[in-house]
Amino acid sequence: MTASSPNTATSPASNASSQDHWDNPLAARYASAEMASIWSNRHRYRLWREVWLALAECEAALGLPITPEQIAEMRANLEPIDFAKAAEYERRVRHDVFAHLHTFGDACPKARGIMHLGATSAYVTDNADLILLRESLDLLIARLATVIERLAERAKETRAIVCLGRTHLQPAQPTTVGKRICLWIQDLLLDLEELQHRRRLLRARGVKGTTGTQASFLELFQGDHEKVRRLDRMVSKALGFDASYDVTGQTYSRKVDTQVLSAAAGICESAHKAGNDLRLAAAWGELEEPFEQEQVGSSAMPYKRNPMRAERMCGLGRFVMGLVATAGQTTAVQWMERTLDDSAPRRLVLPQAFLATDAVLVIYANIAGGLVTMPGIIAANLRPYLPFLASEKILMAATTAGGDRQELHEAIRRHSHAATAGLREGRPNDLAERLATDPLFASIDLAKAMDGLDLAGRAPEQVDEFLAGPVAEALASCPRRADAGQLRV
Repeated sequence: MTASSPNTATSPASNASSQDHWDNPLAARYASAEMASIWSNRHRYRLWREVWLALAECEAALGLPITPEQIAEMRANLEPIDFAKAAEYERRVRHDVFAHLHTFGDACPKARGIMHLGATSAYVTDNADLILLRESLDLLIARLATVIERLAERAKETRAIVCLGRTHLQPAQPTTVGKRICLWIQDLLLDLEELQHRRRLLRARGVKGTTGTQASFLELFQGDHEKVRRLDRMVSKALGFDASYDVTGQTYSRKVDTQVLSAAAGICESAHKAGNDLRLAAAWGELEEPFEQEQVGSSAMPYKRNPMRAERMCGLGRFVMGLVATAGQTTAVQWMERTLDDSAPRRLVLPQAFLATDAVLVIYANIAGGLVTMPGIIAANLRPYLPFLASEKILMAATTAGGDRQELHEAIRRHSHAATAGLREGRPNDLAERLATDPLFASIDLAKAMDGLDLAGRAPEQVDEFLAGPVAEALASCPRRADAGQLRV
């Protein structure tokens, strides 16, 4: 990925004149400082210098005439980077890698002649981009583990709080709040597994030459194929990868980008689903995201407690899901060994996808850490439907007590329809009272049959088993935790 203009390194917030220009809200408003730093110009261009240094060190180790003094000079000048000089070079030569190579060479006059030896621009940009992908995946994995851990705490606390189930968004068999949270966690476990899988598969581009044939390196090493193979392995190791991709064109396959971004988008799908659930539950008064003492819900309606965190999480999630299509289209149109129409979309899509996914997880961690449950309203919302939801259990109990199943079924059907007619006129659900006065049901304990906890089946036990098993195992597989990140707005 070629980088944006190097003279934008100064933070927009650091000077008033920046207010005259559009600034990307992902960096300025939503994402964490840590993710923004990973994709910053300063970090990217320092990585370019590290990639040049790794090549020179490995070439020297394999016998090319590169001196320890030249290597030391390069290492001593990884920073600072003269961004103004690089910008001036780029204005003249219209090539960002060449501009930064000249800038690095000016800082290292003794090493200038051996920099970039045998390499192409894609050696620099692709290997650096793969390091950025690796660092970003590591941060997302740590953030995702934090969210899962916090949700697990909420699920444990609410394992036995019975609530109305919803299928088709209509009243259905009761579940528990904790069990519903476990559904959110289950999606995130799948995402964690996919992220870890993509992280494991990530490799370096290595040293492959202009079209991937390693012809320039074979020339440098006078036809010694083994030294060229060793150089590829050594540089990949120096850059922190176990291996390089076996074959490349001028670039590594852009399908890698699509696969990695699809994993990030998977997180956003899961967060969006949970965010929608929370927004609906908030509308019914059952759950509430954190709401601060001085927080304003609406400029016009002071009483409002809008679920703005969940709404923002959903909005950012949709943005990332849309970026995957661009990545896939870019992969599809890479003609032969490469074409440069990947540069512009990648410089937009890669950082923004990771910054937005990072922001989604920062928000999700905040919600999970402060999720508020309203047991009284949950019970009140469940109560009107309990007689209907318990009808199968009442039928079984009355049949077991010696009643005729078909006769009992018809009685429940008749009483249920009458109760529904009353509900439509604004009256309370009186199905329980109707059954209590019907001699067919005199032999059963209707109150026990309509106990909400019994109607939730094994939901509390499922929560316990899920948290102790798959969730604990998944969290153990990624010991690093990211801090919660600052929720800036």
